[in-house]
Amino acid sequence: MTSGQTAHDWLVAAGSALRGSIRVPGDKSISHRAIILASIAEGPSHLSGFLEGEDTRATAAAFQAMGVSIRAPAADQRRVLGVGLHGLCAPSQPLNCGNAGTAMRLLSGLLAGQAFASVLTGDDSLRARPMHRVIAPLAQMGAVIGSQQGLPPLQIEGGRPLRGIDYRLPVASAQVKSAILLAGLYAEGATTVCEPQPTRDYTESMLTAFGVPVQRQGNAASVSGGAHLSGRRLQIPADFSSAAFFLVAASLVPGSDLRLTGVGLNRRRLGLLTTLIEMGADIEISQQGLLDGEPVGDLRVRSAALRGVAVPLARVPDMIDEFPILFVAAALADGETLIEGAAELRVKESDRIGVMARALTRMGAEIEQRPDGVRITGVPALRAAEVDAATDHRCAMSLAVAALRASGRSRIRQIDNVATSFPGFETLATGVGFDLTRNS
Repeated sequence: MTSGQTAHDWLVAAGSALRGSIRVPGDKSISHRAIILASIAEGPSHLSGFLEGEDTRATAAAFQAMGVSIRAPAADQRRVLGVGLHGLCAPSQPLNCGNAGTAMRLLSGLLAGQAFASVLTGDDSLRARPMHRVIAPLAQMGAVIGSQQGLPPLQIEGGRPLRGIDYRLPVASAQVKSAILLAGLYAEGATTVCEPQPTRDYTESMLTAFGVPVQRQGNAASVSGGAHLSGRRLQIPADFSSAAFFLVAASLVPGSDLRLTGVGLNRRRLGLLTTLIEMGADIEISQQGLLDGEPVGDLRVRSAALRGVAVPLARVPDMIDEFPILFVAAALADGETLIEGAAELRVKESDRIGVMARALTRMGAEIEQRPDGVRITGVPALRAAEVDAATDHRCAMSLAVAALRASGRSRIRQIDNVATSFPGFETLATGVGFDLTRNS
């Protein structure tokens, strides 16, 4: 939330069964990458299903500030007239990424290869998020990036020749991997990134779709400098991370029967789906197919009794954005849920472990915090409370789901950043049965 805006709360009470058929907005990860690659492609691209969120609009605005024509012929569509790999212009002022960590990290790689200097900044939350993990490999490639002890704003000097590197990520991160690969488009020779565990591969897949040869072997991906990207038409599936709130809500609220249509089912995004099914969730996948190379399908979820599980370490990268809502499912499951190896949650839009643990504890959950995760012992029901989402969109929506199984009416504070990833959440939620009102 920017200075001068009115802060709002949600008032949420336990409601009736959740029913209906809905489509959540377009995938945020793909929307960011589609704008980036379409902007440096040669010729026009047409994007359908684009997420009309504040984060993705910030990415589009950054490229408009660098001379790219981006128009919206209709809601959730963008027509991008790409300027080619070396056609971007120096921005006249700092590029504001808003709350979008994806935008800042990916743009840092892309801008490291430009002939001009640039500055990346963001809102208060983003300026508190560490960028060491992306600055270090880009520096190895020859980039010069100034920061405030690893925190934004990032001052990217530009005009420095980049060289390809072989880089092994110390911590699995699709954003850091993507930044390095984007810088590799401007580097001399080949750039290879090897991950400790596989992460979402949208950047690799979309580079290929735009005409860039990407070599993949095991957990490694490589690109060579000087490739040409060609504009194209691209359809963006519904965002699984947004669907996740409704999957858990319908699992927890008795009598629910809800369908989510056209959801992206990329294999590197399905950690939560696998975990919920292990917990006993009743989720049926149908209408499976491909949408511009990305697997999609409809998800029908009905209420079910959940049980606690131990989340395998290897699954953590595939569900890193969904842990706040998994905490809610675990808090109401029978038995114990153990989550380890998720220290990255401490440096997201908020300390998501701390924010969710404190809020759910106020609501009667039994949660033991650990440096890299939590141990949660499920309870039969929660109690209404006033809780703080810490301006974190995923925590806010997760706590709204928790309030559906709490006695009384809960107040969820600092919810305004929900629009960064899920515009229209309130409308969809109330339309399927959430008892949710906005309060200022």
